[in-house]
Order: sequence, then structure tokens, then C-alpha cells
Amino acid sequence: MIDETATPPLRGSCHCGAVRLTLPFAPATATSCNCSLCRRTAGLWAYYALGTVIIEAGPDATESYVWGDRTLRTVRCRSCGIVTHWEPLERTPGARHGVNLRNFDPALLESVVVRRFDGADTWEFLD
Repeated sequence: MIDETATPPLRGSCHCGAVRLTLPFAPATATSCNCSLCRRTAGLWAYYALGTVIIEAGPDATESYVWGDRTLRTVRCRSCGIVTHWEPLERTPGARHGVNLRNFDPALLESVVVRRFDGADTWEFLD
């Protein structure tokens, strides 16, 4: 028998459920960044190889925001406004995307080491 309580759920969603995410595995670490965008969205980012996270949403369920050096797009639910993930604009070999872990069960967050990143100034980890 499988004990499903032993591992935090790897499925999450935006607040209204229109955007659903499934992680391929639990992350060991996550990044809390203080750049102008992340501090406003309160994103807590785990990184995965592009295409390994299952993202389910209707064709008009999301909208994206591109700014700065125009290398990535931040995706949010069009209905509830919650930021779910970001992805690169160019799908190059080795590309990865970030998933906002705040869309998952709090038990998953408790199992992850959070690293603080100074994206506002030095572009270095603060730990």
C-alpha cells in the first residue's frame, strides 16, 4: 500500500484552479528573489528543465508579461491574477523555467530550503 501522506502533493494551481501545474519531482531548494517583479508577486521559485512541468490551462486562461531584457515571460491566470510560472522566450537546449511554489500545498513549501537571492542589486545569493 502507498502512503500518500508521506510525500507532499506535487500538484498545484492558481487560486481559481484555471491553471494547474504538476511537478516532475519535489525541489530541494527554492529561490526568494527581491527584484522589482518577484518582490511584488511574492514568487517562491523552483526551477525545472523546460517541458518537464505539466501546465494545464484553457487556451485563453493565461496572460503573460515580458519586460526588462526580454528573455522571459511571467505567466499568470487571466481570471484570478495569480502568477504561476515563468518561461524563457527562446526555447534553447538546456533552458529551464521557474514555477511559483506558492501555488502548491504548504507542506511542500515546508520541505524546501529557501535561498534568498538579491536580484535587485548584486545578483548574488545572500546565504
